[in-house]
Order: sequence, then structure tokens, then C-alpha cells
Amino acid sequence: MSAGAQALRGAVIAYQWTLRPFIGAHCRFHPSCSHYALEALETHGALRGAWLAGRRILRCNPWHPGGEDPVPPVGARHSQPVPKG
Repeated sequence: MSAGAQALRGAVIAYQWTLRPFIGAHCRFHPSCSHYALEALETHGALRGAWLAGRRILRCNPWHPGGEDPVPPVGARHSQPVPKG
């Protein structure tokens, strides 16, 4: 994993340990946005992983149904969330 991805991973873990306990777990997706970000950084590296995580966070709003949204595999164009049933 590159140094950039490690730094971003550290930022996400810091968020999980410091802010998330106060904010609460209200993510509309599974896995949660922070777990998605960690997996995206590990799978795709700093640039694409940060892009995927940013897109996911922007979709996590009251107007989106949420659902299952795994990190796309390497080489896939994008993921399509499966809405909650």
C-alpha cells in the first residue's frame, strides 16, 4: 500500500476512533462509509480509493435509499448499490 493510501487510511481510522462514537452509526449503506473507504483504499490505492470513498459519502444522504454497496473489484468501472428491500 502506498504512503498516500496509508495516510488516508490513518485519517479514516482516526475518524472511527474519535468522531464516530459521538456522531453515531447512521450510514444508509452496508458496509458503512468508513469501512467502505478503508476497503477502497486497500483495493484501489490512494487516488481511486479516495475517489470511490468520496462518491460513496456524497450518496449517503436522506434522498438515497442506501442498501448493499460493496467496493467494486479492480478493473470494474463502478459499483451499483442494491437498494434496501
